[in-house]
Amino acid sequence: MPTLSNKGISIQPSVTLSIDAKAKSMISAGENVISFSIGEPDFDTPKNIGDAGIYAIQNGITKYTPANGTLELRKAICKKFKEDNNLEYTPSQIVVSNGGKHSIYNALMAILNPNDEVIFSIPYWVSYPEMVSIAGGTPVMIKTTEENGFKFNSNDLEKVKTEKTKAIIINSPNNPTGSVYTKEELEDIANWAVKNDIFVISDELYEKLIYDDEVHVSIASLNDAIKNLTIVINGMSKAYSMTGWRIGYTASNQEIATIMSNLQSHTTSNPCSISQYASVEGLTGPQDSLLEMKKEFDKRRLRITKLVNEIANVSCNIPKGAFYVMMNCSYYIGKEIDGVKINSSVDFSDLLLEKCKVAVVPGLAFGDDNYVRLSYATSMDKIEEGINRIKKLLGEK
Repeated sequence: MPTLSNKGISIQPSVTLSIDAKAKSMISAGENVISFSIGEPDFDTPKNIGDAGIYAIQNGITKYTPANGTLELRKAICKKFKEDNNLEYTPSQIVVSNGGKHSIYNALMAILNPNDEVIFSIPYWVSYPEMVSIAGGTPVMIKTTEENGFKFNSNDLEKVKTEKTKAIIINSPNNPTGSVYTKEELEDIANWAVKNDIFVISDELYEKLIYDDEVHVSIASLNDAIKNLTIVINGMSKAYSMTGWRIGYTASNQEIATIMSNLQSHTTSNPCSISQYASVEGLTGPQDSLLEMKKEFDKRRLRITKLVNEIANVSCNIPKGAFYVMMNCSYYIGKEIDGVKINSSVDFSDLLLEKCKVAVVPGLAFGDDNYVRLSYATSMDKIEEGINRIKKLLGEK
């Protein structure tokens, strides 16, 4: 057989999707598994959005659309940016893609040349390193700490900057940590990016899921200089519980938007026409369901963090956004639990799945082996039962 692609061979599978698939396989086999592994709201897509999708099917809105998305949807996205983020874009600056992941990939492909460096934080979303590498770039990571809320600043960026630095990725609210950057923190980073003429990819998929007194600020909204350097990433998956509909979108300067649109026209063509039609309803229709989902996520957030912090020798910060907690399991690395030696977060995760029938994601998938990630995008009953199982294994404080 001819030699296969070295780049293709080097790509690692998504750990979160692999663990979720394993948990679902065990459930299908009759095992009582509680999964905290996948970043997917457990709510149905709001009825008005689903009804719009059905209308699209029944009325023949099932044909090709412009590669960068329907004009109606791009106008709705511009309206959303103006009202929610105080950002002015024209429809030609919007590119609608097959989910937020696809949008990030398009952004990287549009700006990177071979060996350009892209900076992002550890813990990171699992796909950042792989996507940077696929696009021909080099990932550069800043190790952040639980004590500073898992956030980096301009001093951290300055330490890793080289002549090859092309872009930074900011993810706020953050997956996997739940951290949220303040306006002042973003101003610090924006000033550094403008001074050094470096692109910013601002991943804002969890924008609507933010708690306490935190306020979401898009870095692009700070001034025209940083706006010109920023590619804003957003989508329908998380806030509207539309993960399977696969609609993400970007906003950027016109030159970058044109490149992304051209790239998409030759790779995937347009996103699903039905999903686009439904997304217009999502953005312009009633928003009550978003508030209800957020209210429930908030209750789960407070409950799961309280329960985790009652378990012996583990702990977690209270997240400010998204729907994840990073549970610090570093105490157990190098020790034995129930006769099993724990050498890594992978071992710890495997133990919980084997002994407790609880699925979590090892922190190694996010670049930090001292943690495991738990998603609270599941029912309160499952949160109570799942954490209780872990507590029985590890003991109570």
